[in-house]
Amino acid sequence: MTSAARTTPRFLARSAQALIVAAAVADVFRAVAVRDRHLHPTAAYLNRSGLVSMIFVNLMTLATVLFLVWLARSRRNAQALSPEAAVPSRGWLIGAWFIPVVNLIAPRRIVLDIGRAGSASWEQRETTLVNLWWGAWVAHALLLTAVSRVAPGSLPCLVVTEALMLAAAVLAALLIERVTALQGAAPTVPLTPQT
Repeated sequence: MTSAARTTPRFLARSAQALIVAAAVADVFRAVAVRDRHLHPTAAYLNRSGLVSMIFVNLMTLATVLFLVWLARSRRNAQALSPEAAVPSRGWLIGAWFIPVVNLIAPRRIVLDIGRAGSASWEQRETTLVNLWWGAWVAHALLLTAVSRVAPGSLPCLVVTEALMLAAAVLAALLIERVTALQGAAPTVPLTPQT
């Protein structure tokens, strides 16, 4: 048997953190390239924005997959550390991110439930970190949707949406670090083998 501390997904956490930040930086370049394409609708700008957008989509896809794998592993550890705690099912943990409207509310609750179940030392500051991360992420998504329809190419809107994206990425990296550290510091509890 292994201990919960030994199965804390540190490498997975670091990989997810790096890819989340890299995707956010790529999103800044993507947004600038798309803005340039709106201002200068030439083939060169179209090709550049297409290439940068493709890089962003690939990085964001990898970041999303790694984040969800890290979250699933953290869920398993939380359940092992607190078997009586309410943690989401594996299916809901993934599905909640992809159901329209539900994905604006449920993922925050899932992360909070996993964090609280995985650590007896979960405090208000961790809840605040989750709320800040989720607020920045949702604000970015909603503003990006509105801006792309109402004011594509607007520099002030671009700055605000990308600042929110970068803030959400940094806060996500801090959140991953905190949850992973709290689970790693939890008392050693034998895990039952997965079936």
